[in-house]
Amino acid sequence: MRTDDEDMIMSAAPVTISVVIPVKDDSAALAVCLAALAAQTRTADEIVVVDNASSDDSAAVAKAAGAIVVSCPEPGIPAASATGYDASFGDLILRLDADCVPPATWIQEVLTAFEVRPEVAALTGAARFIDGPRLLRRPLAAAYLFAYTYCSLPALGHIPLFGSNLAMRQQVWREVRENVHRDDPEIHDDMDLSFHIGERHRLGYLRGTPMGMSMRPFNDAQAFRRRMDRGFRTITLHWPEEFPPYRWQRIREFRRSVPAVLEGAAHADA
Repeated sequence: MRTDDEDMIMSAAPVTISVVIPVKDDSAALAVCLAALAAQTRTADEIVVVDNASSDDSAAVAKAAGAIVVSCPEPGIPAASATGYDASFGDLILRLDADCVPPATWIQEVLTAFEVRPEVAALTGAARFIDGPRLLRRPLAAAYLFAYTYCSLPALGHIPLFGSNLAMRQQVWREVRENVHRDDPEIHDDMDLSFHIGERHRLGYLRGTPMGMSMRPFNDAQAFRRRMDRGFRTITLHWPEEFPPYRWQRIREFRRSVPAVLEGAAHADA
């Protein structure tokens, strides 16, 4: 039987953090991303790089940087991301893409935000472009995130998670891992995750330094159109059960029945 002192020590155990990065044939960008993670003011306890059947040296670059490399032969970011979440051990799971460059304070800002808001199950934050025409970086990033957020809000009934800058509690992932659509490569995994977490958990916005990311979504009109098609597919994939009026009503009922303070207590006990 543990003593009261032992219980106090265990309850004060430091929070562990895992960072998950799905990658496919993007070794040069991945090397920059991993270097930025190594320079964090609060480093991760583990970095899980999910090699999604790359034909380049992405896996070797990850291993050289000290990351854990997990193979995911199934195609698509949804499968790769889920594989990484499954493989992680941290109390908090942070996610970004291989072409992202996190600010030095990113991990610490995420950790602090979860400590300040124990009722929140997952966090998402802003981003900025780090390449492309300098004068277009700020307005295009703002337009991109604005469109994503406000096209998703009516379908979800709450803010969406953004895959280049998101974090969630390990316990929450365990609750939804069997329900996410990891086998469909033509959906947005972050929006799908938003559907499954957001109905019964609170999502929060990370107010910190924006995540650096590549402007590649705007380099190819066909690729950008494909992103839009995937967004529509992700939304309709959850219908009719998640048709907005039905979903909004369930969310309202849940919020009334479970106050935020109890949600926070549940996360703390997990």
